[in-house]
Amino acid sequence: MRSCFNPRELSDFARYYGFHYDSLDPMALVKEVLVDMERGLAGLSSSLPMIPSYITPVSKVPPGKAVLALDAGGTNLRASRVHFDEDGKAVTQGTAKHSMPGTKGRVNAEQFFDHIAEAALPALDLNSATSNIEGIGFTFSYPMEIQSNADGILTSFSKEVDAPDVVGKAIGAGLREALARKGYTYDGPIVLLNDTVATLLSGLAAIPIHGSTEPSKNIYGVDGGPVIGFILGTGFNTAYPETSIPKIGFESKTAPQIVVCETGTFNLRYQGPLDRGFDQGTKNPGTYALEKATSGAYLGPLNLHILKQAVKDKVIRFKKSEEFLALTQIETKTLNEFCRTPLTGEGPLGSLFGPNEGDALAAIQYLISIVTERGALFAAAVLAALVERMQADCEPYAPVRIAVEGTTYVLYKGMRRALESWLHMMLVKERPRAYVITPVEQASLFGAAVAALR
Repeated sequence: MRSCFNPRELSDFARYYGFHYDSLDPMALVKEVLVDMERGLAGLSSSLPMIPSYITPVSKVPPGKAVLALDAGGTNLRASRVHFDEDGKAVTQGTAKHSMPGTKGRVNAEQFFDHIAEAALPALDLNSATSNIEGIGFTFSYPMEIQSNADGILTSFSKEVDAPDVVGKAIGAGLREALARKGYTYDGPIVLLNDTVATLLSGLAAIPIHGSTEPSKNIYGVDGGPVIGFILGTGFNTAYPETSIPKIGFESKTAPQIVVCETGTFNLRYQGPLDRGFDQGTKNPGTYALEKATSGAYLGPLNLHILKQAVKDKVIRFKKSEEFLALTQIETKTLNEFCRTPLTGEGPLGSLFGPNEGDALAAIQYLISIVTERGALFAAAVLAALVERMQADCEPYAPVRIAVEGTTYVLYKGMRRALESWLHMMLVKERPRAYVITPVEQASLFGAAVAALR
């Protein structure tokens, strides 16, 4: 049972079910994102919440000052003493990883904060009972309501953490009290932030100022351009510096505030029947439309849903198609491994195709590439809208710097190349806009350190 690889038929299948990228108008999509951003900033009905962080990005990180950086995400908690050298590079000391409190059994609020304090103490100067650090930055990757003092009220935990008493409490205040119980007095700032803000702040320190190999040789004294924080991994989100947030009465041309867009929730108007059917089978139907089309949490299951329809419609035929239809789940990591090494005949997908079924194998890969290309286009449109929002037709020597973190962007086959290609097209179509896009490492920890010096 051998099918003939027919790209035209496969493309028509994608168009019929509404997931082909060539049915999209990229520039119209950019404008739609911009409209929802405006509405979210004004507090009007919008699919983009546009959450204020109450953090102002610093244009230059002061050298020498020591801070405590904490990063809580998933099941791990990291703590490190950090200072920045004369070139603005982060230097860590005594970085240690601990289990997240509540991941090995239920803990009450005092136990939860005491565990974090105990993790933090080795990174502090224990020869003194008072603070010798300039600030504490805490990347806390759980849902929070950020307060005007940059503390965060926990609204919920994921299932890995069993600490229900902590919900509704201020994380920074709880840590401060726990440090005091351990005999360490700290009266300085504790800044709570999510991982997207941390990525942005890390980019300020990690992405060099364009046009000068060393800051000391910048004879014009020009600061680097603004930084966008972009996460494309398990989830999808962006953050950027905003000068006007009407819903909280914030206006400042000289000291913008970082806004978390929550762009994974953007309400896509370009969804076909397979997208809608897939959405109904997720845990949160009707929400996170953009994230479901782009992020690592969903690309594997989404492709499986689409490919099953192709097999049912006999667009793709192979002997073990019934075994394929019986698959209940494909993780994005597994799908990516298959896409990178399709000829090995290994894994839950590769093992389904015989040596004489190369055309079917090619057809599978072809449809996956269409889904990847569309996801890249969606992500690029969001980034282009952010650059446009910042009116970034700025000097070419001070481009917008896009700091990226996430395995889907870095590792998923075809995603990075396609995204950067779409982004370039969108940002040069009307006039050239200056930008650079660069992955950053350990963004959550380094971003927390920058936040502590805000």
